[in-house]
Amino acid sequence: MDTQSFELEVVDVVEETADAHSITLALPEVDAEHFGYRPGQFLTVAVPSDQTGVAARCYSLSSSPVGGGPLTITVKRTADGYASNWICDHVREGDTLRVLPPSGIFTPASLSADLLLFAGGSGITPVISITRTALQQGTGRIVLFYANRDERSVIFAEELTRLAAEHPDRLMVVHWLESVQGLPSAEQMKAFASAYQSYDAFVCGPAPFMKMTVSVLKELGFPRERRHQEKFISLGGNPFGDLHDVEVAEHEIEVAQTDPDEVTEVVDGDEPQPQGPVHLEVELDGEQHVFDDWAPGTKLLDHLEAKGVKAPYSCREGECSACAIRLLEGEVKMLHNDVLDDDDLADGIRLGCQAVPVTDTVKVTYS
Repeated sequence: MDTQSFELEVVDVVEETADAHSITLALPEVDAEHFGYRPGQFLTVAVPSDQTGVAARCYSLSSSPVGGGPLTITVKRTADGYASNWICDHVREGDTLRVLPPSGIFTPASLSADLLLFAGGSGITPVISITRTALQQGTGRIVLFYANRDERSVIFAEELTRLAAEHPDRLMVVHWLESVQGLPSAEQMKAFASAYQSYDAFVCGPAPFMKMTVSVLKELGFPRERRHQEKFISLGGNPFGDLHDVEVAEHEIEVAQTDPDEVTEVVDGDEPQPQGPVHLEVELDGEQHVFDDWAPGTKLLDHLEAKGVKAPYSCREGECSACAIRLLEGEVKMLHNDVLDDDDLADGIRLGCQAVPVTDTVKVTYS
């Protein structure tokens, strides 16, 4: 995946609700190759900031990759969200947004699988992309549980009604309104999900909603490979490659490699360090890259970039999943991790931007 940033023109802005806007971006033909994406992925957007120059935020694509249409992200205001409020207040048709190519691993392995989708509030954004795409290209059944504060808060309400009417044998949408039913309890969620235990589950929404739903899925015995959750936090760094920020990042890399007191360890255990260069095999976009000189203490992303390999990343801070890899052999440890949970780690998922080698041989895939 290319990490170059692009200036895309805003060709439409739709007020989905009083708090949520869909921003549609034109994709010049010359840049189309950089923006192939899977349903459920996100764009990293640069928002101007007086304090930091750029505030980088990840917003899910609500559009479907089927049909070659434009890119659309849907942004909902949050009470203290500088970037979301700036986008909703200032972005208009004819403006441009600076973005990185699509990233993320919150996407079905098969569009023909039966899907159990849970969305809370703006968590519907990647879920509607998955729903639209699976209905067009897949064959499985889709059950969507969508929780909101009240009826006025329901994003894509008319489209969800239309899609359910057009696909009565494949799509069932269950709306849960806090104003009518109160907050859903774990017992209620368990009773609902228990009828779909063979489905692949995807969960996106506010942290308490996701925590409760994932806990229910675990209790019901959904295996890790059929249980997915998406979570975003505000990125602390600037992934857009501005000169000042590159210099800061390089300094931070040097500090992290020379002063262990300056980094946050998140992997338990006193793993031995490799005594010499590490043998590394990386599968990326169908290509195999093999190196015998990965230096201990050097992050995987830094090593690949030094070798001219355009590995995906967004924040470089361990705060998003854009650089996620899956271990096939060997082990790495992460210097910082704000996004992967214990289940992700047990499943072999690591963050390439924070991974340094532990064993003499490491094999990973970005797929």
